[in-house]
Amino acid sequence: MTDQAVGGEHLPPETADGPATAAPGQRASGFRQAGGTVRPLVPAAVTAPSATGFAGRRRELKALHADIARAGLDTLSGRKGARSRVLLIAGRPGSGRTALAEELLRELAGNHPDGVLRATLTGPGGEPADLGRAARDLLAVLGVDAPPGAAEDELTELLRGALAGRRALLFLDDARGAEQVEPMLPDAPDCLVVVVSQGPLTGIPDVRPCALGGLDSVACVEILSRYAGPTRITVDPRTADSVAEECGGQPAALVLAGAWLAARPKSSVADLLQALHAVPLPPDLPTGARPLFRAFRLAYDALPAPAARILRLITLAPAGLVDAHIASALAGCSVAAAATTLGDFAALGLLRPVATEGDGAVGASTPDPALRPQYRLPGCLDPLARELLREHERPADVQLARARMLERTVRLLQSCRAMGEPADSPARQKVAGLPRSLRFSSQGAAAYWLRSRRGALLDAARIAVADGELDTLDRRLMAALTRTLLAHQGPEAAAPDLYALHGLVLQVAERRGLPREKAAALLNLADLDGQAGRTAQALTRYRGALEAARSVQDPVATGRALESLGGTYTELGDWQRAADWYGRALELRLARDEGADAARLHGRIGGAHTYAGRWGEALKAWRAAVGTYRRIGDAAGQARATGEAARVQEYAGRPEDALRTCLEALDIARKAGDGRLEAALQLRIADTLERLGDPAAARLHRAVGERLLEDHSK
Repeated sequence: MTDQAVGGEHLPPETADGPATAAPGQRASGFRQAGGTVRPLVPAAVTAPSATGFAGRRRELKALHADIARAGLDTLSGRKGARSRVLLIAGRPGSGRTALAEELLRELAGNHPDGVLRATLTGPGGEPADLGRAARDLLAVLGVDAPPGAAEDELTELLRGALAGRRALLFLDDARGAEQVEPMLPDAPDCLVVVVSQGPLTGIPDVRPCALGGLDSVACVEILSRYAGPTRITVDPRTADSVAEECGGQPAALVLAGAWLAARPKSSVADLLQALHAVPLPPDLPTGARPLFRAFRLAYDALPAPAARILRLITLAPAGLVDAHIASALAGCSVAAAATTLGDFAALGLLRPVATEGDGAVGASTPDPALRPQYRLPGCLDPLARELLREHERPADVQLARARMLERTVRLLQSCRAMGEPADSPARQKVAGLPRSLRFSSQGAAAYWLRSRRGALLDAARIAVADGELDTLDRRLMAALTRTLLAHQGPEAAAPDLYALHGLVLQVAERRGLPREKAAALLNLADLDGQAGRTAQALTRYRGALEAARSVQDPVATGRALESLGGTYTELGDWQRAADWYGRALELRLARDEGADAARLHGRIGGAHTYAGRWGEALKAWRAAVGTYRRIGDAAGQARATGEAARVQEYAGRPEDALRTCLEALDIARKAGDGRLEAALQLRIADTLERLGDPAAARLHRAVGERLLEDHSK
């Protein structure tokens, strides 16, 4: 919910006296309508704002620098502060608060070698951001792994610990209050935290706000001149001052007004002032909100109907990020028309481009989805655009737009996943038949698209689940996203996102009464809980999965749940319960004549009894495993199980029996051609012979074992 592009004082480079109309043969930008004609939104020469200039706020910048140098309460008491210093920039959305913060960060960056970390603490719809997710993203930037499914307080604690001892800048944009900021404050006196908020941070000590009002008239006129060119402003300075006053000195309103004038080379500043006055105001609109409302409605009302509808619908974009594909799907128009219109919106100050690592290659005309630019609706304009959505779009049309967007996202995910497959795979061949706009140029481009859209893709799934009416599409989206993350990132790197997705699948499964999906989601979540050390939570979920799987007689999920319960109790060292659950899983495998799984479970039961010191039961289980491996023709498995039976005999104080059994295992391993297992058995035989008092034979076996081990380690 930042307002940097239209709400800040960052300005485009100095231009000529206003934009010229498109030259002969030059394509005008605009929205391509059904009849094939183009209705221009802005002349092609008009460009979007860039961050190359900065107007006004010098007094505020000086005050912020002075606040950094000011002695804090801890310093006055003779102690160095334990936590980072906090600077607060307070102001209403549209006041340029984010732009001021970015300018401050630019000036301070040289003194903070560990870089700038950024997090936005308000979502695109005005809802508070998930602090746990924000902390996890910051940890990823710092290269710190966090366990999947970790709670918010655990993640913020990890973040504070990761910043301890560093000299970094932490920028928390659009904070709702101290309750969002306080958990993120590092225990690092050499770090500096810059917070943007609408109000004070009550409860955080030693914070003095830099409150923003309107810009002075000189800065206002500079913004208008940078957008509309200096001539029209210079010839009518008094009216320009009136426009600045009408805009309340708010940078966001001034940018929209300046862009409106820039798009109309034949209009005067007086025309702009008259147009602003002509915008009707709602009767209950607060005085402070009127300038931005007028400027926004002035820009919106000048849009052709198809473009106006795109502007309304992009408020539905997940995570507030929109590109040509998202806009095209939401509005039901071509990708090319959507790309052109988004670029026009940026020139008009209605959208701001989102900086990405691929900026050098992006362009509205590129066919590769990975290289199409992304935009964000500024936070100060978001509620105004959402109000227009409620006013003009029927709920059924909004639902249809969301469905189109999810369907397009699923197709892009399928295309992205296929690029992780070999070139001659069926998946790649299938993707080759898709429209060019849905195909990625390379595996690297597909991976970049997934990385740059990750947050928006996860939000798309969350939004659809919360909606409750798009569960079929949402299930397809979550399945496609899961497979794509695994294909490009692997299970370990993708684990945190997979945890969130499995949680969403569980929510849908419970809501729709889908026990198979519920069992699968619970099993996946329990696996990740177990890996993160949350054993009690894993046990609860495995039991829930078992219940769900049994309710629909799903043998695969039932078997996995039973075996996982045994594995969890093994981790806890509860050998009796582990053997019991493994035994239940074994009964299921035997009933289904699944020999390999049955042999493995015999071994797991034998292992549990071995750890518990129940040698007789352990030996019985390992011998059952040997017999099952022999029956299914798995000689290597038979050799390993025989070797484990010998180990149990050794533990039971029967070295002669252990030697005979180990020699039997060695013979089977030779027939199986398993050199590494043969080497391990030779070394174990040598140890046993030493204990039996035959060092000469032990040396022979050890030499053979070491030679085999060396041969098979190359």
